[in-house]
Parts: sequence; C-alpha cells; structure tokens
Amino acid sequence: MRLSELKNGQSAIIMKVNGYGGFRKRIMEMGFVRGKTVTPVLNAPLNDPIKYDIMGYEVSLRKSEAAMIEVFTEDDAAMAANSMNNGVTEENDMEKAYLKNGRNISIALVGNPNCGKTSLFNHLSGGHEHVGNYSGVTVESKNGSFKYKGYRFTVTDLPGTYALSAYSPEELYVRKHIIEKDPDVIINVVAASNIERNLYLTTELIDISHSLIIALNMYDELEASGAKLDYDQLGKMLGVPAIPIVAKNGKGLKELLDTVINVYEGKDDRVRHIHINHSSVIEQEIKNISSEMKASDDLPKYFPPRYWAIKLLEHDKEVSKLLSQCKNHEKWEIMADKASKNVERLLNEDIETALTDEKYGFISGALQETYVPAKQTANKKNSLIDRIVTHKWLGFPIFLLLMWLMFWATFNIGAYPQAWIEAGVAWLGDRLSGIMSDGMLKDLLVDGIIGGVGSVLVFLPQILILYLFISLMEDSGYMARAAFIMDKLMHKMGLHGKSFIPLIMGFGCNVPAIMATRTIESRSSRLITILINPFMSCSARLPVFIVLAGTFFPKQAGTALFLLYLLGAAVAVLTAKLLRRFVFGKDETPFVMELPPYRIPTAMATLRHMWDRSEQYLKKIGGVILIASIAVWFLSYFPRHDVPATMETPETVVETAGIAVAAGTDDRAPSSAATADGQENGEQYSYLDMLGRGIEPVLRPLGLNWKAGVALVAGIPAKEVVASTLGVLYNSEEEGAGLSGKLAASGDFTLPSAVAFMIFILLYCPCIATVSAIAHEAGSWKWGAFSVIYNTVVAWITAFIGMAATSLIV
Repeated sequence: MRLSELKNGQSAIIMKVNGYGGFRKRIMEMGFVRGKTVTPVLNAPLNDPIKYDIMGYEVSLRKSEAAMIEVFTEDDAAMAANSMNNGVTEENDMEKAYLKNGRNISIALVGNPNCGKTSLFNHLSGGHEHVGNYSGVTVESKNGSFKYKGYRFTVTDLPGTYALSAYSPEELYVRKHIIEKDPDVIINVVAASNIERNLYLTTELIDISHSLIIALNMYDELEASGAKLDYDQLGKMLGVPAIPIVAKNGKGLKELLDTVINVYEGKDDRVRHIHINHSSVIEQEIKNISSEMKASDDLPKYFPPRYWAIKLLEHDKEVSKLLSQCKNHEKWEIMADKASKNVERLLNEDIETALTDEKYGFISGALQETYVPAKQTANKKNSLIDRIVTHKWLGFPIFLLLMWLMFWATFNIGAYPQAWIEAGVAWLGDRLSGIMSDGMLKDLLVDGIIGGVGSVLVFLPQILILYLFISLMEDSGYMARAAFIMDKLMHKMGLHGKSFIPLIMGFGCNVPAIMATRTIESRSSRLITILINPFMSCSARLPVFIVLAGTFFPKQAGTALFLLYLLGAAVAVLTAKLLRRFVFGKDETPFVMELPPYRIPTAMATLRHMWDRSEQYLKKIGGVILIASIAVWFLSYFPRHDVPATMETPETVVETAGIAVAAGTDDRAPSSAATADGQENGEQYSYLDMLGRGIEPVLRPLGLNWKAGVALVAGIPAKEVVASTLGVLYNSEEEGAGLSGKLAASGDFTLPSAVAFMIFILLYCPCIATVSAIAHEAGSWKWGAFSVIYNTVVAWITAFIGMAATSLIV
C-alpha cells in the first residue's frame, strides 16, 4: 500500500522509499525511513499536501511524494496474523508481521544477451529456464524465489537488452518492469569476457539512479584469457559494487547475495550516485531541460529529471508518451528539439551518436585505469572455427550435415531404447490382458490407455536425442553462426538472420519459438516469421514420422526424416516470399546480431535442458494424451450393437475393439442409404467410424482412409495425439509387433499414401497452443485463423503432389 492512500489517523510502518537518488535522500532525511511508524494527520484544503506525524514531529508531503513510499498497514498485519496465529491478534501483531514481511528483497536481473542472466537465475532460484548461447532465449520475464540468511529473495530474469531505449521490445519491456515493479536491487549481469561492450548498459542503469550491483559473470574466462581487472576499483569509480562470479558453477554467489543485503540495508559504503558526464555542449542542454523538469510537480518520481531530459534529447517516443500527462510536456519537447539541433550544429553529429560515443568514452577511461586486456591472440580459436563453419562454400554443407546427423541419430540411435520401451508396453498389455476378464474395463485399459499412451511413450528416447542436438548447438554458440550464414537466404525470403533462430527452435516446439520472435525489431518480419514457424516440424510430430518412415523406408528412415523436415523449410520459404510480396511491404531492417564466443556446453546444463523437455513430454502424456486416448477409445467402442444369436455367422458383423466392421467388406464410406443410427446394409459403425467416414471423401484422393482422417482430427489439440490415436485404432490388429508392424499388416497404407500422410501431418493446421501463441504474438485472432486455413489447404495440395510423385517413382 502507498502512504498517499492512508486515511487520516490510520497508522502504518514504512516498508520502502522508492524514487531516485536526490529525491529519495531528501525524503529519508525527513525521517521517512524503513521501520518507522507514520500517521497522516491533516489534509490541506485541496487535499494536497498532507501533514504526517512521524518520529514525534509533523512533516508535510505532497501526494505525489507520498505515493513513492510503500507502507505496511494494520490490514496487512491482520492478514499476516491469520497465518501466524490462526486469526488471534495481539497488540504488537503489526510489528511482528512487519519484521516477518520486511525481510523480503526483490531483485531484477538486467544484462546484455549472452551475459549469463538465465544461468544466474537458475542457480539462485533452482529454476529450470533454458540457457542458450544466443540472443533472445529469455523473451519474457521469469520469476523465482529462495531464502538466504533470513531474507526471502524474489528474483526476476528479464530479457537480454543492450540499452534502456525504445529501439527493441526487450528494451521497452525491461524499462517498463523497472518502472512498474520497482525492484529493491538491480543486479546488472556483465559478461566479464566482453566487459567494454557490456558496460554501456551499466551507464544507462547508473542514469536511472537505482540501487545497483554489477555481477561480473564468466570471470573465469577473463582470468583464463590472461586479462586482469581491478573490479573493486572499477566499482568505486562507478559508484556501484562489482562482484566477480561464475554463474554456471555458483562461484561468488554468496558474496553477491551478501552485497545485495548490504545495499538493500544501506550499509555498503561503495554505493554512491555519479553522473555520466558528457561534453560541455550536451551537459548544458541536459541541465537546461532537467532544471525546468525539477520545478514541475507532476514529473514522475521513479527516475531523476536528468534521465528524462536525456531521453527527450534522444527523441525517445515511449518517454515522450509517458511524460505527455505532465502540464509542461510541450515546453520540454520544444526545448529538447531545439537542443538536439543545437548539438548537431555545434558537434556536427546527431545527439544519439554523440551521447553514445561519450558514454563509451567514459567506459574507456574507467577501463584504462582498471583493466589490462589479454593478448590479441586470445580469440584465435574462435576465429579459426568461424573461418570454417561460416565459410562461403563450406558453411551450408556443414549446416546441412549437422541437420542430417541430428535426424539420423534421432532415428537410428533412438531405435534401441525405443524397442526396449515398446517391449515393456507390450508386456504390460499382455499381462493385464491375461489377468483380467473380458469386458469394457479390460478393453479400456489394454486398447485405450496402454495402446494409446504407450504408442506415444515409446518415442521419448527420440525426443531426448533431438533436444540433445538442439541444446548442444545453442549452448556452444553454433546456432548464432547458423543464423549468420543463413542471413542472405533469409533476406531473399524477405526476412533477415534473426528470423532463423526461432525457425530452428520450431524443431523443438513451435510455441516458445513463436514467442522468441519478439527479438525481431521489424513488425512485418516478426509476423512473417510467426506465420511460417508452424511449417518447421515440432517434436510432437516426430513419433508418427518415425513410425511411418521406419515402416515404409526401413533402410533410409533417417534420410526420409531429413527430407521431410527440408520440405517443411521449403514450404516456409515459399510462404514467406508470398507474404512479403502480396501482404507486407518491403523491409530493409539491418541484420545486427551478436556472435558469442564458442563455449563447451556443460553436462549439467545439457542434461537439465533434456530433462525439462522430457518432463514436459511426460506431463503431456499423463494429461492431454491420456484424455485424448480415452476419448478416442470411447468413440471407437460405442455405440454397442447387440447381434442376435441367430445372426452370428461368418457373414455377419464382426466387432473388433468396439469398431464394428462387416466381415468380407472393405473400408469404403457408407452410401447415402446409411441410416441415422450408423447402419447400412448390415454394417454397424461406432461414433469414431462415422466421424472418419464423414471426412474420408476429402482424404480419399490422397489414398487415405477414415482411420487416417480420425487421427488427423484428433491431432488438432496436440500433434502427439496422432500417434496415440493410431495406437488405439490399430491396437486390435492381430499381426505385427508394435504400432509399426500393425500398420504394415493392416494394408491401409501404400508407399504413396504413407508419403501423403506424413506430408499432411507436417503441414496441416497447428495445434491449439500454437494457434493461441500466433494470435497472442501477432495481436489478433485473424492471424491464428489464417494459419489454420492456409496451412491445411497447403498441406492437402502438397500431400497430393507428394503422393503423385511417389507413385510415378515407384
């Protein structure tokens, strides 16, 4: 609660004084410090200012100033009392509750991409956020909590950003978080191995005059390179404590947390506020504007006037919008516009360039006194690898080779543990079948749950291998190089290199891949990348691809998978060109992306990444796939049709797993003479049979029958359900071991129809979660609807072409 919200006579304890340095210092000097009791006494005739009783005397504050002070009220104490003593209140409950709640510290992790924020977050909070060695892994904030030395820490991992401007969504997000959430302490994570570039963001954080600590991450790399840094002296020069850490193994984190506590408690004598001084020309303009702002009562108090003045000089649109409610806003804008022109005239360069150059000049001066760089040969290893993997002629073959190797290993190496799990699932089904009496419950457990869920569970090893390769490429730094070599191709698609990272991430899951497009500055390029991402086959489609490829391409299954994924990429390229040509205009957004140093991925990070993905997969198996399998079994089992004993002859209806089929008949769809209850000429259909036969005419040109149609419809909520549905539908087949063998024994698929089925699954409408992500990130459900319709139409046309081409070849 804010102090300005208290009613006269209502006492509260001060929890926190927000705001920037000078303002905050003045308020605290007046007695408004944490732990003191304050009571509003009297309002002025116009309700502003307000007189407060604190420490035995009375102080007057404006409402805007009181709004910057957070307090702990009797209502808060009562809520805490309920949890502490079952609702029994005592006179000193407010003090007790304050002492308990006053030891909460909120931290925001702010830093450049690739500086190790997420590694630090994972180590501190025990979180399992994926750590990738390229920009854009953290595309929104992640929250975690932990306890240390009697304090409860809440830590927020914010997106990687190079500044606090309004150029990219990450910059806006980070600045908005600092304004709205006002963390107690900001930890500026700085890559010690690339300190000069990383410190630019530090200068921006110094400008906002917030409680700040520098965490010099990857300090072991700096030492290994032969460089030397007097971090203590650097911290004193910046007025910010600088602590060396190695986030990946936890080195230095205790000292970092101790420093956080001391800064929070105001006990660290290294903390002091400095100004990043600019040239006399710029300083004079900043002084003129900030002086006008200081005289304004309605200027937001969370950042100092100097910061607002600098951002107006830089023509920061978001800051201008934020300050538009101030009565003198137009005057400030006019002053900033004149000042910018004056600086450009006197310095012969625009204001943004001048400010940036001078900040780097400040950084260079500070490092001259504290930093001894390593010899230039330190980057020889990176340069040698880069010359190979980004070579004009070798770059593309190397990338394609790695992709082929990934799919080859996914199929061939994963086949061994898959066979073991498949045997275990079959044993469990046989065991239950042997001990249970015939009936609906037995059919549900054996055919529905074990047949459906087991058919998806067996592909867990392949999922793990796929994510192993993706994790190794991301964490090693190769993925950023892949984006670099693909930039020219992306440009021909109407995109640029940054679009490549989300597309490759789509091989794992389309939802986080679509969210990762937030790092793309251009809205049109971001929208195109979002819309083509579902064509990059996610791991959910992998189970059915492995089944069909292993059945119909037993000797070239890995190559078949590779070609299938290439087809998805080719359709994405064509779609991007069409969207750029007919929907969006030309976009010449420059490609600016960091190429991080190569690093050897740690076993812990890789294993954690694989475990996180397998955990998600297992949760999905125990949730949506289990429910879908039961639903599919139910629809295939009902309605039940009683067959008179006199009709039980070889020519009458034979029921298998609840799907009634007339003996000696084929799977042709019922004619128009079919009755309403699903009977035709003696044939009796389940609900699933009727659904499948209703959509079969659409799929018949592709060589697919009603069972394939049912599997495709069932896969709309989640693509893994395609495999589980096939497992339920074909679990009753007498011949064949495993789903692959049962599909081969059924005779429902020929080689051309199998190709058409795989292509259709590859390209047709995304799952519900992906459609929702498209609508959310694109800002409209019309793009989600477009993806469903367009992708399905493209899937049918491409599958038909694939079937026809295969028929000609074979």
